[in-house]
Amino acid sequence: MTRVYLEIGPKKVFACSLDWPGWCRIDRSEEAALDRLMDYVPRYRVIAERAGTVFEPDDPVVVATVPGRATTDFGVPYQVPDLDLEPLPGPEAERSVALLRAAWELFDEVAAVSPEELRKGPRGGGRDLTKIVAHVSEAERSYARMVGVRHGPYRSPGDREAMRAELAQVLARPWEPPPVTKWPPRYALRRTVWHVVDHLWEIEDRR
Repeated sequence: MTRVYLEIGPKKVFACSLDWPGWCRIDRSEEAALDRLMDYVPRYRVIAERAGTVFEPDDPVVVATVPGRATTDFGVPYQVPDLDLEPLPGPEAERSVALLRAAWELFDEVAAVSPEELRKGPRGGGRDLTKIVAHVSEAERSYARMVGVRHGPYRSPGDREAMRAELAQVLARPWEPPPVTKWPPRYALRRTVWHVVDHLWEIEDRR
């Protein structure tokens, strides 16, 4: 069973997989969000294959809903579902971190071969490449603090890699409730992988 929860905002809905971190898509209704989630199966499979994992999901089953807010409509899966308080066994944590590492690798590879100036959106907006890369890096540093990993502003690529290594080490550990950090590991993994792949796909679509 492909377990999915819906985060229902005032105007938009996120459909998010509970078991495949980062596989989340947004649209204007519950049905449309689920359809869009399935549309992205081939693109998420690229990440899963890089992580050495077979990704062949069946039809999604909605097992929970959470109320969204303005942040949801802005395009961020913000709410922490109660199911993220389930224990996280070691093998599942390690598989999830493999997906996170794969997302990092693919993002860096795509960024390295993409032009600085990206196509603008339908209203002429959108960051260029350097600003997207900086945004992803800074967001990761912010997300890491939610699970107790604290690093100062990056002064070199090595600083970012050190932060990523520590974050991966923390998130790869088995976990049992109650939470002792602001984000439980399941949510931290989902949010972090989602942010990387969302901007990975943005760069690919705007090149």
